[in-house]
Amino acid sequence: MMNNRRQNVIDAAHKLFIDKGYQATSIQDILDGSGISKGTFYNYFPSKGELFIAIFRSFYTKIRHEREKLLIGQDSADIEIFIRQLELQLMVNKQSKLLILIEEVRVSNDEELKQFINKTLLLSLRWMYNRFIDIFGESKKPYLLDSVIIFHSMMTHMSHFSYRANPAGTPDIQIIRYCMNRIVHLVNEVAESGEQIIDPELMDTWFPKFTNQLDACHNDLLHSTTELKKAINKAIPCDEDRRRAIELVDFIQDELMQSDKPREFLIESLLATLKTGYASQIQAYMETFEESINSCLSR
Repeated sequence: MMNNRRQNVIDAAHKLFIDKGYQATSIQDILDGSGISKGTFYNYFPSKGELFIAIFRSFYTKIRHEREKLLIGQDSADIEIFIRQLELQLMVNKQSKLLILIEEVRVSNDEELKQFINKTLLLSLRWMYNRFIDIFGESKKPYLLDSVIIFHSMMTHMSHFSYRANPAGTPDIQIIRYCMNRIVHLVNEVAESGEQIIDPELMDTWFPKFTNQLDACHNDLLHSTTELKKAINKAIPCDEDRRRAIELVDFIQDELMQSDKPREFLIESLLATLKTGYASQIQAYMETFEESINSCLSR
């Protein structure tokens, strides 16, 4: 019940922020729109800024789950799967109008929220970078961060200028596929020439610890979760068993990332179920996953 009420506040605030703007929306507006008391509000969120962050976390979780569903039972090196994942991500961003909120925050004086938005962008780049490794292989890894940055900028600007040229809009998937076709040639060219601007190892320095946002340990958790789910997709042949294993991993990740006080008893129970049913097939990845869990629990 508490989680439902908290989500109702998130949904009401999201609508208000889009209709009135983040800065113009008061706490009282949110109380009136969600039908809760001020005490209940502060029990859920320490500030309006934390509520803003909760909105992004809510949509980020939805995007992550839906992207990963598209990978179940598929070849992670298949470019078409990646294109569909990006299409889904762009669709959710447009439907939720998150870009409107991002632009408002970028021109505001709220440095904490600006940092959060910047980190969200970096997490997106990191996900794309990991997917590029799936697609192009470890041999091209030194050149893939440069390529991801170019690819992201290419998609952003193509979307912007295609809309200016044609307000009816060019289909997202057409823009994604156009940019992806260009980047395939670029990756091969820079790998052949050995040109590199940004070393991918520098990416870890881009994720300092953010108080009350996405803790540093969450970066390791996101990475170990992604690798574990890739292993599950390859190692477990039964669709139902594979789906169940991925659900268990998702439950654990969400508990650690969405709760200020993760329920250790629940995490231990889910881990035990995961180990009992599937650990022999994915042992090495399970060990790394457990290490990242313990790091988050001890922070």
